[in-house]
Amino acid sequence: MKNLSVAASRLEGQKMFQVLAKAQELERQGKNIIHFEIGDPDFDTPANIVDAACTALKQGDTHYVNSSGLSEFKIVSADVTQRSRGFKPDPEQILVTAGGNVQIYYAVSCLVNPGEEVIISDPGFVSYNSIINFVGAKAVKVALREENQFRLNPDEVKKAITGKTRMIIINSPHNPTGSVMTEDEIKRIYDIAQEHDVYLVSDEVYARMIYKDSDVKFSSPSQYDACKKRTIVIHAFSKSYAMTGWRLGAMTGPAEIISKMALLLETTSSCVSPFIQRAGIAALTGSQEPINAMIQELRSRRDIMVEALNKIPGIQCLKPQGAFYVFPNIRNTGMTSEEFSDMMLQQAGVAVCPGNYFGEHGEGHVRLCYANSAKNIKQGLERIEQCLTMQKKKVSPAFTDGRPSLWNF
Repeated sequence: MKNLSVAASRLEGQKMFQVLAKAQELERQGKNIIHFEIGDPDFDTPANIVDAACTALKQGDTHYVNSSGLSEFKIVSADVTQRSRGFKPDPEQILVTAGGNVQIYYAVSCLVNPGEEVIISDPGFVSYNSIINFVGAKAVKVALREENQFRLNPDEVKKAITGKTRMIIINSPHNPTGSVMTEDEIKRIYDIAQEHDVYLVSDEVYARMIYKDSDVKFSSPSQYDACKKRTIVIHAFSKSYAMTGWRLGAMTGPAEIISKMALLLETTSSCVSPFIQRAGIAALTGSQEPINAMIQELRSRRDIMVEALNKIPGIQCLKPQGAFYVFPNIRNTGMTSEEFSDMMLQQAGVAVCPGNYFGEHGEGHVRLCYANSAKNIKQGLERIEQCLTMQKKKVSPAFTDGRPSLWNF
């Protein structure tokens, strides 16, 4: 049998799903696992959204539709953009997609040639690197520093620009650190993109998730060119509407680029299911109170997790201002990111994601998602503290019927 393609050999996937797979295998063995590894809100999708999809299904809204998206969906999306970002995109500037991940693929594959460069943050969302590598381009990584609250530094972005730079990708609020860039930082990066005539992709999947106690507000580079020249906004419903399994998003960009991306969507998946789009319309036009309540609850959970982590010897954790992740420093435990994560999964029954999965500058950290119940957060952090205490004392867990009794694992 012949080998795989060169492009296929470069695929990395999303390693957090690989951690999830290991955790689920342990669960199949009857072990109790607390999940902090995957960014999936534990909230149910609001009822009005579910009802809209069910109604559309019952009415037979199950056929092919325009590949770029329903006109009604685009109109509603444009209205929301005007309220949130200060401009109203034309329908031709909007592409309805199956979630946000694929939007990154469309942008990179339609705009970046093999051998060209894309500037991303390190640590950063894992799909950026995987997609860039897949198309044969080069990811140029700019380090995020803990002393700068993990915010992307425009001066370091400017230093990373070369004659081969084709695109800059920014992400605020940020996965995996929860950092939020200031308006000045975003404007400076837009100016850099304009000066060097490169595209600027702004991943705003967590845009709704900036907490009220944050000292920065949401800002988007799209306000400077209304997505008509170089800015492309990535947006999905997965996180803010608890719709991870629905696979729905809407990206905004220059019309001529969106039209090419629509052809790629048409080629690969034909269209987004119309009943899913009807659910999206309900999400955008219905009451936002369930969403606001969810974000308020996430803030409470964040505070519980940060406080508990900072009480554990060997761990220091900044308080993130957005998204639903913390990125604690675990270097003083004496373990690498993967050693720490493996120990917590195997010995404590707590699934966390190694920081190095998000880039080499993530080493010495782990990512925990606090989109879990307050009860589970408290129990999970207790397990982590107890596991580290026993590891320090070099004491093995006590077993009852083959399981560590401390954690009901």
